Amino acid sequence: MAASTLEAMHGPVRCPHGCSILPPDLLRRIARNGNRRQREAALDTLGLDHTLRASRATLELLGGPARRGLFGLAGAIKQRTVYDADHTETLPGRVVRSEGAAAGGDVEVNEAYDGLGATFDFFAQAYDRNSIDDAGLHLDATVHYGQRYDNAFWNGRQMVFGDGDDDLFNRFTISLDVIGHELTHGVTGDEAQLVYLGQAGALNESLSDVFGSLVKQYVRRQTAEQADWLIGEGLFTAKVHGVALRSMKAPGSAFDDPVLGRDPQPANMSGYVRTSADNGGVHTNSGIPNHAFYLVAVALGGYAWEKAGRIWYDTLRDRRLKPTATFRQFARLCVQNAEHAFGAHERDAVTAAWSEVGVAADA
Repeated sequence: MAASTLEAMHGPVRCPHGCSILPPDLLRRIARNGNRRQREAALDTLGLDHTLRASRATLELLGGPARRGLFGLAGAIKQRTVYDADHTETLPGRVVRSEGAAAGGDVEVNEAYDGLGATFDFFAQAYDRNSIDDAGLHLDATVHYGQRYDNAFWNGRQMVFGDGDDDLFNRFTISLDVIGHELTHGVTGDEAQLVYLGQAGALNESLSDVFGSLVKQYVRRQTAEQADWLIGEGLFTAKVHGVALRSMKAPGSAFDDPVLGRDPQPANMSGYVRTSADNGGVHTNSGIPNHAFYLVAVALGGYAWEKAGRIWYDTLRDRRLKPTATFRQFARLCVQNAEHAFGAHERDAVTAAWSEVGVAADA
């Protein structure tokens, strides 16, 4: 069903409970192929995700984020709070660390706190953005959510992290790019409101991968050549045959496992997956724009957030970017923003990268 038709029936298709990092089709494969313990964890996560989708819809009806921050003369001010759900499904939970408090003995609390801060600092320092909404939004997170919950998500107001099942998945605070990915869904929702369906949905997921990876690169001070370009590095336990959830450098190569299956992401439009699952394959087809960004970053060299990231960020904020944008429409805006911000060399690099993944970006 076309995005425009679906929107006419139900309104804009938004991220289900904030676009969780694990796609439902991956959890379904575990439910089919895993042992009893793995199947139970996957089914429990899928069931809870379904409940959270309904909660997300209610949250949207009640209004957006309420905890706005401050933007003073000194610039953006971080305001973080980490909560502990104590393995319940009640949000936000009890406060365990507030802004400026010292680290404690709970690694998940510390990783969540640091990840929120790293993402805030990246957007503030690289793009002069004041938090997720560019208006000083408090960054809150809940850890130890649920029992063996295999996911992490941004629900429109805060981050939520499961502990994983300690069988296939480690704790979901372990990966900085996952934290950056999920918070970027908030940025995309604030700026472009890309519908979560088909190519627009895949762009939504790709933008989160792009800036999630850039947050990690920024913290590590890595150039495009030095970066691993992996999303979800560290999430898998040693039992899984794989290195991450996705690879921007080589989509389709991140994992090949008897339980999880094989990484389904294409790197080129020739492999575009047409499906009704996962809102039209948003987590799968995002490999195509992901790879385009990787190609641009490597072609331009240096720190990827300085040129490639700036081009993508300017395109995300471009008022011409429609909620139902296709890959080609997004690519054309990238080309125009590259030339506007930098010049002909950068324009040509962006055009070539999109062409390599099978998307015509000519004006």
